[in-house]
Amino acid sequence: MKRRVVITGLGAITPVGHNVNETWDNLLKGVSGFDMITRFDASNFSTKFAAEVKNFNPEEHFDLKESRKLDLYTQFALVASREAVADAGLKDANLDPDMVGVITGAGIGGILTLEEEIGKYIAQGPRRISPFFIPKMISNIAAAHIAIENCFKGVNFNITSACASANHAIGTAFRTIQYGDADVMISGGTEAAVTPVAVAGFGALRALSTRNDDPRTASRPFDKERDGFVMSEGAAILVLEELEHAKARGAKIYAEIVGYGASDDAYHITAPLEDGSGSTKCMQMALRDAGLQPQDIQYINAHGTSTPLNDKGETMSIRNAFGEHAYKLKVNSTKSMVGHMLGAAAGIEAIVCCKTIQTGWIHPTMNLVNSDPDCDLDYVPNKAIQMDVNTALSNSLGFGGHNSAIIIKKYNA
Repeated sequence: MKRRVVITGLGAITPVGHNVNETWDNLLKGVSGFDMITRFDASNFSTKFAAEVKNFNPEEHFDLKESRKLDLYTQFALVASREAVADAGLKDANLDPDMVGVITGAGIGGILTLEEEIGKYIAQGPRRISPFFIPKMISNIAAAHIAIENCFKGVNFNITSACASANHAIGTAFRTIQYGDADVMISGGTEAAVTPVAVAGFGALRALSTRNDDPRTASRPFDKERDGFVMSEGAAILVLEELEHAKARGAKIYAEIVGYGASDDAYHITAPLEDGSGSTKCMQMALRDAGLQPQDIQYINAHGTSTPLNDKGETMSIRNAFGEHAYKLKVNSTKSMVGHMLGAAAGIEAIVCCKTIQTGWIHPTMNLVNSDPDCDLDYVPNKAIQMDVNTALSNSLGFGGHNSAIIIKKYNA
């Protein structure tokens, strides 16, 4: 019999908040995290704005010597994991370190470090490369630092599957506990790719919105006028725990993870299958894993990127997976306010599902003004609503055709 897995801690740093509560409050208010890029001169870029984490000062979290050894994506991961670990009360718990693991998701990893060191190499030659270059850049190092800081000696690695990374990380952590390989897992995603080369690269793909005259409304999931996603950054970390282990130490429980599905379109490097069948299959797998029927789901946190192909295809996949029940679902896109956090996106969206179940509020999909006829579901436009949600599904899709879905349910003893 598979072990039950609950969520006992949450942590986040996003473009609309430096912690979970601030982020959640601003999501309910419809606050936009988008503005002109401040980290570098983007005046010659086709897209000149992004969703940066505002007013982040590493010196408030790390000593100067330590921060120089950490790429920004790792700094974000440590800030979010500290909140999650404290929220779960793990510091004071009597844990077996061998049974506590970390699985992060990062689609790109330390690209800021990579760009900086390549610049030094070109300008000054190989002897100027930092000895910390490689351990700052590699995409697994955030997971390693979380383990080192907390002496968590269990399963530890990073999953890279583009924008589906955090969902795959959470799903794999869920499985790890189910199968008895860990009692506690720290999981989620982190990313810091608002950098010149990354923004230029996504711009060259024509994946980014170019609404430079009105960046605050640039992310418009399911709107007829959508023209691309908004590049974002940050981290979102959850503490997953085996139910009896959590109960034994008196942990508070936000919700229970009950299902996970993963598939691939095997179709195209960036475009989804036109009929949405890959994502459909993924959601059906998650439902089957959870032992649920389509009508058991009340709410879907959509991948909802604000790109023409994704939103149309995802809507079709939801209709295919849920049939007539699709029109009874509440669907929203967190990316309408925080932008696309790439490998970290599904982490904040899983936290949103937890907060929705906990509070009975569904945040709005902002900037949905002109409905696309091909996107005909209830996307909770522009204003938060109150609704008792028992079971939520979170979708996450990535370049390469990667699909992932997790199902989070209200905890019942």
